[in-house]
Amino acid sequence: MISAEKIPNNVGLSSNKRLQRALEHWQPAYIQWWKDMGPQGFQDYHQVYVRTAVSVDAAGWAHFEYVRLPEYRWGIFLADPVHDRRIGFGDFMGQPVWQEVPGEFRNQLRRLIVTQGDTEPASVEQQRWLGQRCPSLYDLRNLFQVNVEEGRHLWAMVYLLHSYFGRDGRDEAEELLARQSGNRDKPRILDAFNEPIDNWLDFFMFTMFTDRDGKSQLLSLSESSLDPLSRTTRFMLTEEAHHMFVGETGVARILERTCQLTRTAGFSGDVRKVGGIDLPTIQKFINLWFSLSLDLHGNEISTNAASYFANGLKGRAYEDKWDDHRVTETTYELEVSQEGKLERRHIPMRTAMNEVLRDWYVSDCQAGVTRWNRILERHGFSDRLRLPDRKFNRGIGMFSSLHFDPDGHPLSDEQWARRKDEWLPSPHDRDYLLSIMNEPVYEAGKFANYIAPPPRGIKGLPVHFEYVRTEA
Repeated sequence: MISAEKIPNNVGLSSNKRLQRALEHWQPAYIQWWKDMGPQGFQDYHQVYVRTAVSVDAAGWAHFEYVRLPEYRWGIFLADPVHDRRIGFGDFMGQPVWQEVPGEFRNQLRRLIVTQGDTEPASVEQQRWLGQRCPSLYDLRNLFQVNVEEGRHLWAMVYLLHSYFGRDGRDEAEELLARQSGNRDKPRILDAFNEPIDNWLDFFMFTMFTDRDGKSQLLSLSESSLDPLSRTTRFMLTEEAHHMFVGETGVARILERTCQLTRTAGFSGDVRKVGGIDLPTIQKFINLWFSLSLDLHGNEISTNAASYFANGLKGRAYEDKWDDHRVTETTYELEVSQEGKLERRHIPMRTAMNEVLRDWYVSDCQAGVTRWNRILERHGFSDRLRLPDRKFNRGIGMFSSLHFDPDGHPLSDEQWARRKDEWLPSPHDRDYLLSIMNEPVYEAGKFANYIAPPPRGIKGLPVHFEYVRTEA
């Protein structure tokens, strides 16, 4: 159970006074960061009906109550240990998992934890102004639920840094609050987390695609031989599922409303004329956030990924479903660019671990897009949304210096410059979205014109429930 300490936890923090003092020293800096860089305009006078972990069991991790955002119970929660857990892959397979960080893997593990940790506050910073444009109290509450849980995931990584990496870890924990999304001088580590998120279509696509990358990364880290890292990420996955739910259902509700408004516009008319979001614009945002999120998996051929796997630091999603857990002889067939031509090549599987994880990610994204297309089908539309080719709009990997259209056809620099606004959001598209989202909807049960209400509320509550309320 979580004890009633200054920092809620289930790791016996009070028995380690040095660690407790270090984290209590970091805590005020975190709260100040949250007030400065968290949801703007909702820190002092609003109570939010949020899910708050009070324990890691089924009954405790999904406790709901009204909370002022700066008073959310951020803390340190690890999933219960697995008895006699063994390393499940790589060169050390079958040996007992580690409870401490082996010295030879210290730098690699710290790099993995810092990179994961940096994404958590970054997304809060990216989304800090969205409350000023919310389409409903239901959506506003979901935004804040995502935000506070990203904050708790930052706590999870900071706990690991403080616990297992000494002074280096404490310095890294401070740097996690010093970097800032989009800051020219001190940006976040990964490019997708420096992108602006200034409208709700961005937000829903981010939580659909970028948080799904978060799921794939957490799944791979949950296989780690460092047991505290595995236990930490296993608990984080229980919360990550809601973030993807917010994204997928948010886009689904926009699609539902777009179909309704298209009927109003007489099918042949422009749905923008009646305040809706047209399908080509929705496709552009799929293209953007899917391609940005593909980059988060890293280079297609990676010696770092091979080393992480060999050393048991980072496995594959659902490692136990694979037949070969050592992967010393297996190869992976990869599309590569060679002297301007595309060809298939077999490479050692270990060096393709980023691509293996990307395969899982693409499949999981496709399942969501298929569910979106069922909405269009149900309304009698022939249009279908789709994922762009994996080579499209890449900023990382072997295709980052090349241009391709969404079907994967090569383009010259001139062709790309001339046509990219056909496939990615243009300034005109963004201006339009801001124009229909300029007025926030703060009345319980009311929704902006461009989005349909959800079929049900949260935790059995009605859709018209006052999910965010202003204190008297």
